[in-house]
Amino acid sequence: MFYYESVKNDQPVIDKLLELSQKHIREGQDKMYERIRSQGLSWNYKRVRRIYRVLGLKQRKTAKRRLPSRERNALVIPEGRNVSWSMDFMHDTLMNGRRFRTLNIIDDYNRQALSIEVDFSFPSSSVVRSLERAIHEHGKPLQIRSDNGPEFIGSTFTHWCSTNQIKLQHIQPGKPMQNGFIERFNRTYRQDVLDAYLFEDLHQVREETEKWMDDYNCHRPHESLQNKSPLHYDAVDLLKTLKGFQQVNSISST
Repeated sequence: MFYYESVKNDQPVIDKLLELSQKHIREGQDKMYERIRSQGLSWNYKRVRRIYRVLGLKQRKTAKRRLPSRERNALVIPEGRNVSWSMDFMHDTLMNGRRFRTLNIIDDYNRQALSIEVDFSFPSSSVVRSLERAIHEHGKPLQIRSDNGPEFIGSTFTHWCSTNQIKLQHIQPGKPMQNGFIERFNRTYRQDVLDAYLFEDLHQVREETEKWMDDYNCHRPHESLQNKSPLHYDAVDLLKTLKGFQQVNSISST
């Protein structure tokens, strides 16, 4: 009896795939195949795929974190300060190409910029420290609105909010206008600061941000605030409240 014996030798393919897998750990079979072809090797795709699977080099896909269902909440202007805050991240790049982030926090009532922190990274612990500084200066809010970023849904941040009895309101995924106050603020900050200057380091970013925040809170007129600045609007509203309180007292005394 005569039998056909395969004369294929897969050892060169095995050696090449093992070599590529050690140099390029995060690349899958398609990238490796293109590298093989670019080196002039004529092995076809099916052969490379078969050996790639036999060697167990298949990359495990990272499962997408499932978010709990988020309720749709109307964007309502609060009746006073520290009722509801909004916060969000922004990104930009220094002149040397290094990316940095800003954590923006505003009061929804008068759109006052409470804090803009600038750094290269912001884990949940940094978010907590930024909020603690803002609370120390402006008081504690009843609620904080944010998106579903990993820093805002991590256990460190959520536990801190629960401990301090601050309600967390996460918007629905893919619905940025549910956080419209901070989104509008971000656009103004980007136009006036991030897109207006070239920064060499974080010190320059923080310096320009501080000057801009002073003008934004104290002098810049806001159409949504009857063309008043946030602090001026807050002072006028407080004066109206005091006048109304005095009138009520005078009526009750008579």
